[in-house]
Amino acid sequence: MPWWEWLADSSGVLLLLPLLYGLALVVRRRWIARDGGTFEASIRVRSARAGRGWLLGVARYTGDGLEWFRIFSLAPRPRFFYRRTEIEYVGRREPSGVEAYSLYSGHIVVACRTSSGPVEVGMSPDALTGFLAWLESAPPGRQLMR
Repeated sequence: MPWWEWLADSSGVLLLLPLLYGLALVVRRRWIARDGGTFEASIRVRSARAGRGWLLGVARYTGDGLEWFRIFSLAPRPRFFYRRTEIEYVGRREPSGVEAYSLYSGHIVVACRTSSGPVEVGMSPDALTGFLAWLESAPPGRQLMR
């Protein structure tokens, strides 16, 4: 086989890989959203520098838990999981400085307290309304974190 045929085959494979990756991301996103209750949410994983450390993702309500998935990952399991009884809403604020470019457009920063420490989540105002309703709607007999 001449060298130019190897080059053409290699180029075709290299062009096909990003397309397959994009298709896999779409299928994974549909799989995550199959039961509903999903919304776009960013989580701040590093807070050492102001406005840095945000990861884009998708969150999903599952009974008594909130699962968070990275948007550009192919992992089938959530990266973070928070139980309703272990999370407390602290407050909200507008993104400042570089944060406005790190988050989805129109999102606000929501500060929460969990049993493992503080967490900042970027979400839309509509998603915040749903999040607060989900936090307050614990089944009877359950104790929420205070």
